[in-house]
Formats: sequence, C-alpha cells, structure tokens
Amino acid sequence: MEKTFQLEIIASDRIFFQGQVEHLVITAIDGLLGIMAGHEPLVTCLPTGELKYMIGGVWHYAAISEGFIQVLPDKAVILADSCELPEEIDIKRAEEARQRAEEQLRQKQSIMEYYQTQAALNRAMNRLKVSQKHFK
Repeated sequence: MEKTFQLEIIASDRIFFQGQVEHLVITAIDGLLGIMAGHEPLVTCLPTGELKYMIGGVWHYAAISEGFIQVLPDKAVILADSCELPEEIDIKRAEEARQRAEEQLRQKQSIMEYYQTQAALNRAMNRLKVSQKHFK
C-alpha cells in the first residue's frame, strides 16, 4: 500500500499547497478527520479551524477558513476561503478583528449580521490560536 497521497490545498487567493503527504488531520463539520493514503472516498464541509499535514515525518500547520474537502484513495483536495501558515498571520490585525467582532456582537444586530459577525470572530480567534500555538 502506498504510504503517501497527493494533497492540494486551494485558497480563494492562491494555491496554498500541492504535494505528497503522509497524513492529514483537519477539523471537519462533525469533528476531527484523519486521512492517510487509501482513505475511503468522501466529501464534507470544513468549518474555520486548524489543519496539519505530515511530510517526511514532520508536521506542518495552517489556519483555514470555511471550505470543502474531497478525499479519494490517492488524493485529497481542499477548497477554502483562506489558508495561512502560522508565520503568515498578522497577529495585530487578527487581534483587532477579534476586538471589532466582539464589539459588534454587543450591538443589536439582525440575525444575518449576527451570523456574519460570529463568523468573523471565529476566523480571528482561529488565526490567533494557530499563530500562537505553532509560530515561535
């Protein structure tokens, strides 16, 4: 059995990653999903979260926003709004976005505005978590 599989991570602004990986762990809509070569085919939604993939026995981490993943036995393709390495995250900007979203949540909003603000807060919190956890 093949030990690696092709992973493509495509964000709305760039091709984030293309290459062979040994393992992928990503937060799916219903919990953590671990993928290795030979995985059963599947398609699922991805919420804002962290992903990690292993190359040559070394884990690489990224913050990802909403998207989808398609998994085949020899390939996985992720389409996401955004994907960033921990060192690419502007911590000051993420902190300001978190504060703005928290302030907006304290305001009276329509249901749609509330969900949009909550999504912005989730993205900012995820970016801060990934950058602080993996970028030293």
